[in-house]
Amino acid sequence: MKHLSRAVGTAFKTTVPVVMALAASATFAAPMPLAQSVSGTPAPLMNFGGAQAPWTIVILLTLLTLIPALLLSMTPFVRLLIVFHFLRQALGTQTTPTNQTLIGLALVLTFFLMQPVGVAIQQQAIVPLEAGRITPLAAVDIGSRPVKSFMLHYVRQKDVALFLELAKEPRPKKPEDLSMRVVMPAYILSELKAGFQIGAVLFLPFLVIDMVVASITTSVGMMQLPPVVISTPLKLLLFVMVDGWNLLIGSLMRSFG
Repeated sequence: MKHLSRAVGTAFKTTVPVVMALAASATFAAPMPLAQSVSGTPAPLMNFGGAQAPWTIVILLTLLTLIPALLLSMTPFVRLLIVFHFLRQALGTQTTPTNQTLIGLALVLTFFLMQPVGVAIQQQAIVPLEAGRITPLAAVDIGSRPVKSFMLHYVRQKDVALFLELAKEPRPKKPEDLSMRVVMPAYILSELKAGFQIGAVLFLPFLVIDMVVASITTSVGMMQLPPVVISTPLKLLLFVMVDGWNLLIGSLMRSFG
């Protein structure tokens, strides 16, 4: 239990900065301070049964509902989960592994891949902010840079060009000058394409087994026995014999190298 609690604590410390940076950088307008606006006058307040709260708090609480989607869309989670679902369909096991198992595995691998990004955000933005050396707005800007750098490493130039054209933004001199408005959707589109490519290749060997079993059962006249009843155990046996999970996870992790 001590090792488990230590591991959970480490994952929490490394991923919380990522969540903070992503949530802040996803708001394409910089938030104003809680107590005052740019002009120095008090920010408008809302009254909830006699209690007043700044508009900024209301907006931030609303954005909390979007944090999980933003976090998962700006990390390797999308590609991992797509590949795992393709694998389950290729094996012919409709509910094994369960959705919770696949999501949990994808989250663990996402934390593993994003830990260097989280450490960079903590060292470059969170620690100086806690020490009072930078302002919260500067911490948001600095903290979003490692995330943007991670996404730019895997985004396709074609997708970036598409969203640059749609956003009607000038072509930057270097990739780091791209706005998060362009990088985020381009990264998601690139990850979807990569996930479907890996899933299509993963389908091929199991599709061959299905075709061979179907042709054999048809040729011997086994019309009343569905081919999937025979092919599914064969596919599972092949997957276990070649240590499929080790090969698949190793290949996925190396694809983010």
